[in-house]
Amino acid sequence: MTQVDYETVAAKYRPIFDRIAESAVQREQDRMLPYEQIGWLKDAGFGAARIPVEFGGDGLSWPQFSRLLIELGTADSNIPQALRAHTALVEEHLFHHSKHDRSVWFERFAAGQIAGNAWTEPGVGGTATVLEETAEGLRLTGRKFYTTGTIFADWIDATAQRPDGSTVSVTVSTKADGVTTFDDWDGFGQRLTGSGTTIFDSAHVEPEHVSDFETRFPYQTALFQQILLITLAGIGKAVQRDVADAVRERKRAFSHGNADLVRYDAQVQQVVGEITAKVYAAEATTIRVAESLEHAYQTRLLDDEAQVDGKIAAELESGQGQIVLSNLIPEVAGALFNVLGASSTSAGRALDRHWRNARTVATHNPFIYKARVIGDWVINGAKPPYVWSIGVQKKQQEETDEGGVPVVAGQTAC
Repeated sequence: MTQVDYETVAAKYRPIFDRIAESAVQREQDRMLPYEQIGWLKDAGFGAARIPVEFGGDGLSWPQFSRLLIELGTADSNIPQALRAHTALVEEHLFHHSKHDRSVWFERFAAGQIAGNAWTEPGVGGTATVLEETAEGLRLTGRKFYTTGTIFADWIDATAQRPDGSTVSVTVSTKADGVTTFDDWDGFGQRLTGSGTTIFDSAHVEPEHVSDFETRFPYQTALFQQILLITLAGIGKAVQRDVADAVRERKRAFSHGNADLVRYDAQVQQVVGEITAKVYAAEATTIRVAESLEHAYQTRLLDDEAQVDGKIAAELESGQGQIVLSNLIPEVAGALFNVLGASSTSAGRALDRHWRNARTVATHNPFIYKARVIGDWVINGAKPPYVWSIGVQKKQQEETDEGGVPVVAGQTAC
């Protein structure tokens, strides 16, 4: 991929980011999904930012793309997460393009088409969604939850099982008969990502849109985590922006403070400086992980061993970033209230959204397990898991078979 100038590309999108930021608080207060805002990005070709220039994209590397998404996340943290599955599907076609011509998909992305996801299923876990051959062709039937971004999308990146038990990746048009998506995500944060339910009722699938799940690009779990790191870094930068603006404009000061204006209070300056330093560390960590993803992407032209090494490095680096940022950014989002006083809790300012959003993102792919995985690697050289699911585990199932009541597991949102 030809190296392009980041500032040239970013300059094209920054006016859109500014427009998105202008209405972010209002959308949060009214719970208005960002259909229009994502439409602006689609029209501008944002979904093709990673696609090579010769195919109509911007040709950004992973470090460059991560910087761009952080800027978007600073404007509205919901939107990078809403585009998470789209980013993964783009990467799937980028990684395999050297072996199979994926130009038709590049053209779709360059034309503004985007994708959502449908991987996780409600209930006890596993994959109950079925892809089967009928007299009318391939049909997909099942129910998915945490289908982030699908409500805004043209395509759905789904998982299913064939009747023989094999797992497949399926790309389905959101306009296909039998596809219905609901906005029933009820989390207290990241409320505008469109992470609700999608139902497939004998939905039509083109044969060329089906592939074995095991052939997916090897570093996809690290990529999914990277988008969450980007989202956290964007939240941190929004906190830094909002706390600086609020302190700069504040006229009231405590009688036992250190200055007539809060902006000159040394203790307040210290807290804002600490917030800024932590946000710097978060962004730097996220870019470092992006470098590991770029390396993993470049291994597509190398042998299997190099691809495995790249996959391991990306998974471990993204996991370490997750452990740090999952604590750091909620801490940053809470610290702004230490300098702004009780007036900062006004619902009209919606400053609480930063903590709620950060804490919600931090619940994904529980980082307590990532810490153990990394420790096992450092101590024992144990390879990290790359694909996992959530549901009733074997021991619980055995207890259910003996007459117990099964626990309905929660799911990790995509």
